[in-house]
Amino acid sequence: MTESHPTITKAVIPAAGLGTRFLPATKATPKEMLPVVDKPAIQYVVEEAVAAGLSDVLMVTGRNKRPLEDHFDRNYELEEVLVRKGDQGRLAKVQESSDLATMHYVRQGDPRGLGHAVLCAAPHVGNEPFAVLLGDDLIDARDPLLQRMVDIQAREGGSVIALMEVDPAQINMYGCAAVDPTGEGDVVKVTGLVEKPEPADAPSNLAIIGRYVLDPAVFDVLRKTEPGRGGEIQLTDALQQLAADEKIGGPVHGVVFKGRRYDTGDRGDYLRAIVRLACEREDLGPDFRAWLRSYVTEEM
Repeated sequence: MTESHPTITKAVIPAAGLGTRFLPATKATPKEMLPVVDKPAIQYVVEEAVAAGLSDVLMVTGRNKRPLEDHFDRNYELEEVLVRKGDQGRLAKVQESSDLATMHYVRQGDPRGLGHAVLCAAPHVGNEPFAVLLGDDLIDARDPLLQRMVDIQAREGGSVIALMEVDPAQINMYGCAAVDPTGEGDVVKVTGLVEKPEPADAPSNLAIIGRYVLDPAVFDVLRKTEPGRGGEIQLTDALQQLAADEKIGGPVHGVVFKGRRYDTGDRGDYLRAIVRLACEREDLGPDFRAWLRSYVTEEM
């Protein structure tokens, strides 16, 4: 008989970063609020969590992040203006973000790394498995990665991380996983993890991307984890301990993702994400694609 594991309902979104790669745009505006076409990047992430059944969302924020809270709150003055104008279409878009999920917020304080940001969620999460979604990674809604990870965790217990094959020469930009096959095409057993290894030392070309489904045992491990690379508490270091000793919090599995991912933390990828998503929109795509073809032809 298959063991039953607790249903996951909580998502944690670390959002305390300064967004220095996008200065000066992020001097007064959180990087998570930068628009991807006509929605802030962070809304795509919350929508992904909700689509996977995670209706309780905790954002780990920092100074100057108040616009995040405002975006997911009601704006009665704006709504009243739109009601008086009879603009039901825009009214629905404004109300969409405030109706998405039950939102909670906690401040990280000192920016001591992703592991510390996750640890800030411990009082809210309690003794339940939970998901972590990094706001820089947008996963296309047509590729339900998080739902797949939730399903694997429900079946196997422990923790599940998202992995993606990258150019081996670029593995030093990511956390990297050593893995064993499971016999299931997109699922691997994680036997070890290392943060940003040199290509010659990397155990594989499987990079950790910004989706995790974690056993609550990770909190106790993080409390004992010393600062690692960059003087920060690394989530990768805690997951390495869980992978090395399943008695702590169960196994660690990986889902190898081959779908559409947009890295909005990189300026070039951010622009490419906007172009790709705009091209695929029914309301914008036809005109935008025609203009884009004309522009590219003229520039060649």
